[in-house]
Amino acid sequence: MFKFNILNRFLMRRFFSGFGLVMLVVCGIILAVTFVERLPSNPTVSAALYESWVRLLEYVPLFLPLAVFMGTLLASYNLTKSSEKIIVASAGLSPYQMARPFLIGAALIGIIATTIVNPYSVGLNEKNITPDHLVLIDNAIWLREQSDTGYITMTAKNMHKSGNILLFDDATVYVQNNKFKLTERVEANTITLSESGLTANNAQILDASGAIKTSSWQTKTLLTPRTVLDRYLQPDQISFWELPSFIKKMQSIGVPVRGHLVQLWTLLFLPITMIAMATLGVAFSQTRQRRNYSFGLKFSLGILTCFAVYFLTNLFNALGSTGALPPILAIVAPQLIIIAGAGAFIASFDTI
Repeated sequence: MFKFNILNRFLMRRFFSGFGLVMLVVCGIILAVTFVERLPSNPTVSAALYESWVRLLEYVPLFLPLAVFMGTLLASYNLTKSSEKIIVASAGLSPYQMARPFLIGAALIGIIATTIVNPYSVGLNEKNITPDHLVLIDNAIWLREQSDTGYITMTAKNMHKSGNILLFDDATVYVQNNKFKLTERVEANTITLSESGLTANNAQILDASGAIKTSSWQTKTLLTPRTVLDRYLQPDQISFWELPSFIKKMQSIGVPVRGHLVQLWTLLFLPITMIAMATLGVAFSQTRQRRNYSFGLKFSLGILTCFAVYFLTNLFNALGSTGALPPILAIVAPQLIIIAGAGAFIASFDTI
């Protein structure tokens, strides 16, 4: 049974210190590089810094498992270098027992990332929606609506959000009756979608008779900014707390949701992913040397192993997204393989 005694709290502090240092370095580098890239395209320094912060939060899920692994390895190295690991072992803790504070700390990081960081990042991204956040068809945005009066189809090259409305650039709208006959074609540099419908200024309108005129245009529609975002946002642009209800809603209208299921299980089992990477870090840090500890070699091998793990995880995710594997199995299987392999190595090292 795990108890938060003085020794376990000490080991957990060391783990969070190593993880925090790695995150500080990685986030600092990414933030600095992104800030330099965004500075010319923003009117003020604060705007560039804000956009860099939003981009940094998008990158967090990519390097968080690696940061947990590196933090675990760094904490174990510091314990070995200062001979504190020997003192901990002399207190009766086996390598497995010594790793438990690291694993609990990694699980807490996964829980915080899922329940707090992900919704916060998604909330910031929703204020600045771009085509990068959407599922596109032929590199274009396509919207289609069917009603009692006919059909409305719109295609656009770009889309962004402004308050509670959506703005579509280089857009074309096709209006058809119930017999699919084209009754109107509207082209405009910008078409606005609000709760009241679609509107455009200085639009070129081609009517059923073939006449072309330039004027303002407006039509009622069942489409709203919220329904468009729900339909076209990529899975990672939806908050963890909203994913279950979103998936049910999409399933009720027959929209494929395999990608969203993979995202849901990925976030739900993120603590297990963090535990797997911490277990891998503990396995790589096992040594009986007090001096000449080959940290550089272990670190390099660990990084290569992380890339292999990243490839394996993406492979299983792809199998889950295409339906070759159940989504939950595609997410859990790689982590269980890592935990089993690293745990077996730790157990064998403990019995030597």
